[in-house]
Amino acid sequence: MILIYILISIILLPALITYCSSHSSQQTETAPESELAMPEIIRPSSAEFEDYIKGVVAAEMPALFQQEALKAQAVSARTYAVRKMQENAATEVPYQIGQAYITIDEMKQKWGNNFASYYNKISDAVDATKGEIMTYQNEPILAVFHAQSSGKTESAENVWSQSVPYLQSVESIVDENAPDFEKTVSFTYDEIIKKFTEKYNDFHLQKENMTQQIIIKSRSDAGYVQQIQIGNQTFTGKEVREVLGLRSANFTITIENDTLFFTTKGYGHGAGMSQYGAEFMAQQGKTYHEILQHYYTGISFSTIS
Repeated sequence: MILIYILISIILLPALITYCSSHSSQQTETAPESELAMPEIIRPSSAEFEDYIKGVVAAEMPALFQQEALKAQAVSARTYAVRKMQENAATEVPYQIGQAYITIDEMKQKWGNNFASYYNKISDAVDATKGEIMTYQNEPILAVFHAQSSGKTESAENVWSQSVPYLQSVESIVDENAPDFEKTVSFTYDEIIKKFTEKYNDFHLQKENMTQQIIIKSRSDAGYVQQIQIGNQTFTGKEVREVLGLRSANFTITIENDTLFFTTKGYGHGAGMSQYGAEFMAQQGKTYHEILQHYYTGISFSTIS
């Protein structure tokens, strides 16, 4: 009996494990980092999907940017799309998922006589990275990006109140070279009252002594406003940015008479890849892999099949 038990353990147990593994849920299966097999239901036709990525890169990043920056944008856009398709079990290319996209005709209208050279440049960048995405623990990452940081990118938890291991704050001092890195806009007292009361009915701000009623209470390590008191309420920097249409939530405020001046640094939510940061890193000779690994902490690269 002991001999029979040993034989069963040696022969049948490994086979049983192999069988169970091969029939487990696709969500728990892992694939080699060099190739990530996506569930059949969300695998788009390669040609249409890659053409879509070209339209996203054309819409999201200036065609004059360095080739390595365009490649980084292509991988980010592709990863973001695959992630959203996986979340929604999509069977079609996701044109409406929060990243911009333009058609060939719109590219011609946008670029005019430069269409051929610009399109070929973007097409080459997408083709050079065909099928490549970023993964974390063998899952497509949420590859968010923004135009320019404030000199340091923001952690996801400070933007969306949820920690994401690969969306951590990293240095991006090169962004200070971006156009309109610092931008000042002004609002009168009446404009402030109108904009805030449209969204917050019980908002109150007295015209007198505004400097004592507007106080930035805390900032993140990257410099973005986390909490600010305005009048009788406390807001996040993100909320103030949305109400006033500011370029970023990294801002300072000065008050003169009945006018408030908001000076912002950077452009966008600040999480993930900085597009201008990618451009400046490419100018310094960094490859698109180096750019992406800088902005997305601890990621790997895979190829969808």
